[in-house]
Amino acid sequence: MTAKPIAALFAATLISTTCFSQASQPAIAEDFKPSTLNQPGQEYPQVNSQGYARFRIKAPLADSVRVSLGLGGRGGTILTKGEDGFWTGTTAGPMDEGFHYYNVTIDGGKFNDPGAKNYYGSVRWESGIEIPAHDQDFYALKDVPHGNVQQILFPSKSTGTPRRAFVYTPPGYEKDKSKKYPVLYLQHGWGEDETAWSNQGHANLIMDNLIAESKSKPFLIVMTYGMTNEVKFGKIREFKIEPFQTVLVDELIPYVDANFRTLTNRDNRAMAGLSMGGMETKMITLNKPDVFGYYGLLSGGVYAPEDLNGKTKPKLVFISCGSKERPDGVTKAATDLKAAGYNAVSYVSDKTAHEFLTWRRSLHEMAPLLFK
Repeated sequence: MTAKPIAALFAATLISTTCFSQASQPAIAEDFKPSTLNQPGQEYPQVNSQGYARFRIKAPLADSVRVSLGLGGRGGTILTKGEDGFWTGTTAGPMDEGFHYYNVTIDGGKFNDPGAKNYYGSVRWESGIEIPAHDQDFYALKDVPHGNVQQILFPSKSTGTPRRAFVYTPPGYEKDKSKKYPVLYLQHGWGEDETAWSNQGHANLIMDNLIAESKSKPFLIVMTYGMTNEVKFGKIREFKIEPFQTVLVDELIPYVDANFRTLTNRDNRAMAGLSMGGMETKMITLNKPDVFGYYGLLSGGVYAPEDLNGKTKPKLVFISCGSKERPDGVTKAATDLKAAGYNAVSYVSDKTAHEFLTWRRSLHEMAPLLFK
């Protein structure tokens, strides 16, 4: 996929992929409850059973307040000022299920919602809201054995700076000191960083639940900053993969292998990424086919048979997207790869777009297929 259509996919991340149903909507149910991502003790923002979001911001001296969430071509959600100095408003329609970034514009200035927790996206810490998904059980915090997510700081001679990554180790890693594990290197999208997959994506909870149900082989997940934000949005075609490829392949992987109990051969190493992280995955796996044995592009383009021809054959190619993205292209790509003799799997997330529920579901589908 060329940079231009890939860049079009990334745009949805910036506007929080606030997709509405186009059908006529029923009356709004007044059963709003605080979002699960609110700061302690904060009643707003709120979400109702239909997926509408309601906001309440105190700004008594402001002349205008607008929330970016609820764009849908209508300029966001415009709030109305009350006599008490609070501005209140409800999205014009129900939101897609799952996580959404948003911000608040007050008299032309961009701020975060003081009631919501913040998540790194769009190259800044943004407010976050969760629209409960009907299938949210697979990433829920349950009473099962849990792994750990730990921060590591590793040296990087190529950049001249220490760098950070987060490593998920599965339940039981600390108990059996003789056991070694495969590793998935999992990349975030443009505007995000190494915190995205744990905070917004719940990758650790997804894995804990899969392992508890004996649906996935235990493995490590390494999440690091992909240097995606070194290029401005709209100039994705100018992005050069070589600096990050050096950090990942020549610096981070050796550090992880030296400091964790890993299986260090190609067949026990995977790389996947969402959005621009998928673009990075494609570039690096094609450049370094002897390093990774499993590939995953989550709303991040596709592989064609000619991309892989003549290179060390991957053990799995996983390609996914939301049903509101380009599902036909994903399905066709997997079909073409299968016809060419590759083990390829496609997945389409129902009723989602370029957003984290698509990627949570994609990880949930991909993980059981890894390291077979």
